[in-house]
Amino acid sequence: MRILGLTGSIGMGKSTAAAMLRRLGAPVYDADRAVHRLMGPGGAALAAIEAEFPGVVGRHGVDRQALGAQVFGDRAALKRLEAILHPLVAAARDDFLKRCARRGTPVAVLDVPLLFETGLDQRCDLTLLVTAPPAIQRFRVLKRPGMSEEKLAGVLAQQIPDPVKRRLADVVIPTGLGRRPVLRALRRALTLAGARPARCWPPGPPRVYPPARPPFGLKGGRSRSKRDA
Repeated sequence: MRILGLTGSIGMGKSTAAAMLRRLGAPVYDADRAVHRLMGPGGAALAAIEAEFPGVVGRHGVDRQALGAQVFGDRAALKRLEAILHPLVAAARDDFLKRCARRGTPVAVLDVPLLFETGLDQRCDLTLLVTAPPAIQRFRVLKRPGMSEEKLAGVLAQQIPDPVKRRLADVVIPTGLGRRPVLRALRRALTLAGARPARCWPPGPPRVYPPARPPFGLKGGRSRSKRDA
């Protein structure tokens, strides 16, 4: 089984690309959706989050607005939240990959916003970045309910800049020209992933991944054959 890592900064079209990959028959693990389940009603993270951030959990799960007010702009608080969520998200991701392997899936997709930031690209046979010009990105994001310039700046501050991600990714897919070119590029990416030797599954000995990479001057990444779809 080959593992394809899908990523992209906020507003770049990653969710649309993930939906297209599902239409093309590839199973997709959605890291954001996994977090929503963990923090939703009955979620496995609720008790730990309430203990660390009192008052943010109610009958419908975590009040994301209340939690955001406690962690937004507070790096230490964000680290405490990540320490709760990341092990649970990793367990869900590994369960997904095991299910895919049992089914004989040729290519499984990991949809992870912070793929490079967390070092998870090293667990992928092929990495795919969706991207768009800054003006299109900003237009898309600011249309979202509750989004503001300040919130957008805060999100971008947690992400590796798009030009750096372009250098790290195996395949770069522009999303500003409509859906049809994106679908064609994704089909080619699946073919490319399926043709590569399976290097990342089954997994090797456990290794510790860095919690985050520095946003600039990245070093030590594996050499890749660059393709722009």
